[in-house]
Amino acid sequence: MKKVHIVPHMHWDREWYFSTEESRILLVNNMEEIMEMLENHPDYPYYVLDGQTAILEDYFAIKPENKERVRKLVQSGKLIIGPWYTQTDEMVVGGESIVRNLLYGLKDCEEFGSPMKIGYLPDSFGQSSQVPQILNGFDIKYSIFWRGTSERHGTDKTEFYWEGDEGSRVLVQLFPLGYAIGKYLPEDEEKLQERMDKYFAVLDRGATTENVILPNGHDQMPIQKNIFSIIEKLQNLYPDREFFLSRYENIFAELEKNHHLPTLKGEFLDGKYSRVHRSIYSTRMDIKAANTRIENKITNILEPLASLAYSLGFDYHHGLLEPIWKEIMKNHAHDSIGCCCSDKVHQEIYNRFFLAEERVDQLIHFYKRRITDAMDTKRENDRLCAFNLLPYEREEVLTTTVITKLKSFTLTDENSSPVDFEVLDREIMDPGLIDRQIVHYGNYDPFIKYTVQLKDRIPALGYKTYFVEEDDQELRIASSRTDNVETDDYMITVNSNGTLNIFDKRLKKNFENVFLLEDGGDDGDEYDFSPLPDEKRIYSKDVQADIEIKQNQFNSVISIQYSLPVPEDLNERKVQKVNSSVDVHITLTVPRHKPVIEVVFDIDNHAKDHRLRALVPTGIASSFSVSDNQFGTIKRDVVDPAMDIWQQEDWDERPDSIYPMLSFAGLSNEEHGVSVLTNSSREFEIVGNQYDTIAITLFRSVGVLGKENMLRRPGRPSGIKLPTPDSQLLGKVQLDLALVIHPESTLKANVARVAKEYLTPVQFYNKIPFNAMKLNDSQVKTPISYSFLEEEQPGAIMSTLKKAEKEDRYVLRFYNGAHQELTASFHARHPLDRVQLANLNEQPLEDNEVQNNRFETVVQPNQVKTILFH
Repeated sequence: MKKVHIVPHMHWDREWYFSTEESRILLVNNMEEIMEMLENHPDYPYYVLDGQTAILEDYFAIKPENKERVRKLVQSGKLIIGPWYTQTDEMVVGGESIVRNLLYGLKDCEEFGSPMKIGYLPDSFGQSSQVPQILNGFDIKYSIFWRGTSERHGTDKTEFYWEGDEGSRVLVQLFPLGYAIGKYLPEDEEKLQERMDKYFAVLDRGATTENVILPNGHDQMPIQKNIFSIIEKLQNLYPDREFFLSRYENIFAELEKNHHLPTLKGEFLDGKYSRVHRSIYSTRMDIKAANTRIENKITNILEPLASLAYSLGFDYHHGLLEPIWKEIMKNHAHDSIGCCCSDKVHQEIYNRFFLAEERVDQLIHFYKRRITDAMDTKRENDRLCAFNLLPYEREEVLTTTVITKLKSFTLTDENSSPVDFEVLDREIMDPGLIDRQIVHYGNYDPFIKYTVQLKDRIPALGYKTYFVEEDDQELRIASSRTDNVETDDYMITVNSNGTLNIFDKRLKKNFENVFLLEDGGDDGDEYDFSPLPDEKRIYSKDVQADIEIKQNQFNSVISIQYSLPVPEDLNERKVQKVNSSVDVHITLTVPRHKPVIEVVFDIDNHAKDHRLRALVPTGIASSFSVSDNQFGTIKRDVVDPAMDIWQQEDWDERPDSIYPMLSFAGLSNEEHGVSVLTNSSREFEIVGNQYDTIAITLFRSVGVLGKENMLRRPGRPSGIKLPTPDSQLLGKVQLDLALVIHPESTLKANVARVAKEYLTPVQFYNKIPFNAMKLNDSQVKTPISYSFLEEEQPGAIMSTLKKAEKEDRYVLRFYNGAHQELTASFHARHPLDRVQLANLNEQPLEDNEVQNNRFETVVQPNQVKTILFH
């Protein structure tokens, strides 16, 4: 007899086309009905609260008096909560964000009882290949999801093992028809049988045991109070089946008895049976770019900086950091970070990112100030402190500002030796902007803000200090104009249309027309790009750009400005009428000593219904690209083989090779490669007749949440047909990218590590005697220069350094983004106590040998490891 596990649940999108506040009102009502049913009906055993504790947080903000009721229900096993804080997206959200989502979700559960130990993500738009490793890192061995699989992954069954590259493994129960097939089950027996006949045919075909799941819930759906009557009717209609209320753990217990389940590997991004929206990664690029930027600030700068401060004797403010993480994780649900929402919801998402970034920036500033102010020195000069937050010494061109009343000054190091620097700019500042008390007492003498540049070596995971001393030599602006750029690695010329020709001296190869822009119509919605049939796309090859190149002894800055003529909207584009524009300002910073070219696109968009991309020709006709995902790298075909059969097989959407990245994407052969690094857009596609060009999406401009019968996505609308004029992205948006050309392949060159360095710029603090926000002197005394931790050999990529959540130890996390096994070894500047390998939940696994304050561990490709130490 087949067993039908009816699992009561609600899928709780905190926001979508409706706002968080609207859903919260419903939540208060629904929670009362859920608790009443669980408390008063012993034969109603379970209710799944959608796997995310943010629901409880929202509820208790209104009903804090009900915490004890919830606690009793959780501890009795009836109300099932966790393990996530919010149901995270897996494609454009970074690894540390997904780890913190589980970390804080499980922490929230501890107050109430045991969490559901299932990686429950029933609606995420595709599944990352690194999820098994992340789940295993929290002792989670089960996973439930819906979207992304098809037979070509290796099975037509809906139960299988999913294995990560490094050997992690979870048992998967797929929702082949989604999480809502049991929504609002009708009492009418004819309608009930009509629905269930259709569903059972699919469920039975995919099942490997006699057990199937009927999830009884839907988006914001209240509890189905007549479920016992429904079960009675189902039992009468299907006497060969047994129907009962259950929970997901029960079916996993049955699946584990099957010792012949197939094993699948890799990511799941097939849109055959359910839409995964492969071009959703560029909707509302202003919001997507903000997420990228803030994630990188927290993990690359704030947490390592706070750890430095903690090692010197200052507090590590978990109470400030956790709310920042939770603020951005509220935006990490698939609809929210997918930006397939109403305009009012996008405004709320944007506001959360604004608040989170303000908190991050201010906390970074605070820690830098505390360390610099507390230096144990008798020198009364103003000072600059440069912070390197990577675990190796870095020689860098450093650009910062010095604010002073001095008309001239020199910089000296801790040994009073002069430091060579150049002044790039000066700006007069009103003293009231620095501290209003200055003008309050009648001192109106202005300050001067100098932009200065120097080249120096900064200690590993530490800092170095420069002193500002008065001088009588005139400070001159150092930069001068030139017509082209030559560095240790490149010779660069700028074409009249603003594209670059780059000659790589090491490879003796030319790369021409770099950063040509491509503009095409977008007849899509917030979920997916949809081109116009047979459209001739617009390129920036015929524009006339204003070009200015300035250089000094350390680097060159190229400024390129032009206006790209485009049609005003989709209707004008269909008749090829060009009557609007996109204003483009590209600023490239080209250092003389390293091959990473930093690129900032400042774009002012005046047109609707289009997509703008930057093209990077590589001359490398490769069959695959390499980009990064959470804690690793991934190869993908430049053309998805399913393009040949998607229509015959009636896929839900066309499998275009538009893919996500987190920090880089590249093409290479064994001799060399070209990679684009990003601190903004995380969407790319490999294009060109030879598939040799990296196309980075700068933005998409659309005006509706959902649309039906699109060219690449036939059938019903995704979402609803709601106008979203803000998603036309009229106005300004900034994209931060970088370009690197390298010998060897993308993996051998370890471009993931190059990207990490780009995303971890050296930080500065300028101490002067004035500050509007007063602080008393600290009892802590800090050295003038300092290094906390240093790697012994290059290779591993530090993901973050932080203080453990529950004990007085540090958490060092790193991963292997290269192509072969490596040994990660580190040397601490302080005597080390116990060093242990830990899981992602910061729980120790085994001791790690320590010799002379050094420890090491072997890391497999695409493996992440966590070290606990004191």
